[in-house]
Amino acid sequence: MAFSRRKAMLACALGLTTLPVWAQDYPNRTITMVIPYSAGGPTDAMARMLATAIRPVLDQTMIVENKAGGGSNIGAEYVARAQPDGYTLMLGTSAPLAINQYLYANLKYDPLKSFAPVIQVGYLPNVLLVNPSVPAKNARELIAYTKANPGKVSFASSGSGASSHLAGVMFNMQTGTDILHVPYKGTGPALNDLLGGQVQVAFTDVLSALPFLEAGKLRALAVTSAKRSRALPDVPTLDEQGVKGFDASVFFGVVAPAGTPKPVVAKLNAAFLKVLEDPEIKARLQKQGLEAPAQHTPEALAAYAQAETNKWRAVIKASGAKAD
Repeated sequence: MAFSRRKAMLACALGLTTLPVWAQDYPNRTITMVIPYSAGGPTDAMARMLATAIRPVLDQTMIVENKAGGGSNIGAEYVARAQPDGYTLMLGTSAPLAINQYLYANLKYDPLKSFAPVIQVGYLPNVLLVNPSVPAKNARELIAYTKANPGKVSFASSGSGASSHLAGVMFNMQTGTDILHVPYKGTGPALNDLLGGQVQVAFTDVLSALPFLEAGKLRALAVTSAKRSRALPDVPTLDEQGVKGFDASVFFGVVAPAGTPKPVVAKLNAAFLKVLEDPEIKARLQKQGLEAPAQHTPEALAAYAQAETNKWRAVIKASGAKAD
C-alpha cells in the first residue's frame, strides 16, 4: 500500500513507525463514531467535539452517527456486529458498557467480550441533591434525618435502572437507609418535582445539577465520585462523610468491535490521547463536569469496565431493577 509522506510524519509523531505497512496506512477513509443516543444530548456533544478535534491528528474525517433506542442497546449492537477494521467506533457510557446486561433480557452483545477498548474519555460524577426544605446540611445529617423519619423521604430518578436510580439504591445499601424510589421519565421531570418538594432527594449528574445549585434552588450534600468534582470543589464526597468506598459515576469510553487489530487500536488510542491532552479540549470537558481518568490505555478502560460491571451487578440484583 502507498504510504503518504504526511501519514509517515503522523506515524512518527505518534511513535508508530514500527507498525506493519497495512496498519500504518490506517485510516485511509472516513471513520464513523456511533453514539447510542439521540442527537443533542451530552454524549452526542462530546462525540462531535472529539470527532472534529481528531481530524487533523489522524489526517482523516470522523463522522458522528446517532443510533438511539433500546436504552442505548441498538447502537451498541450495531457496533458489536460491525467489521473489526477500525472504521466503526462507539462512544459508549456505563449503560451499554457495564449496566444494561443486568437490566435487559436477551441482550444481543456482551459488554466485555463484544468490544475492543480504545480509551476512557472520562467520568461524570453524580451529585446528592436535596430540596432546601430538608433540614440536612450534609450526608450524615441526611442519613440521621431519614432514619428518624421512616417512609417520609423519597428520591427521584430519571427512570428505573438509570444511574440516578442505582446511585440511590447503593446509598440505601451502604447507609442502612430506606429512602423510597420514585422513577420519572427523564432528568427534567425528576428535578422539577425535586424543586417542587414532591420528592426530597435526588442523585443527578453534575452538569444537570449546576444551574440549580448556582441559583440556590437546590442544595448539594455530596458528590458520588471517589474524588471531589472540579466543577464543585467545595462539595465533599460521600466517602469523606463516612460512606466509605462510595463511587457512582457515569463513565465514557471509546470502543471498537472485538477483533480490531491491536496496531489499529494503538493508533486510535494515541490519536484520542493527543486530543484529550489539548488544553482547549480539557477546558471544554471540565466545563461539562467531566473528570479525567487515572489512565488512558485500552487496558485501563477494560479493567475499569470490568470493575463497574462487578459493582453494578450486585446493586441491580439487590434493587430488582429492570429497564422501563
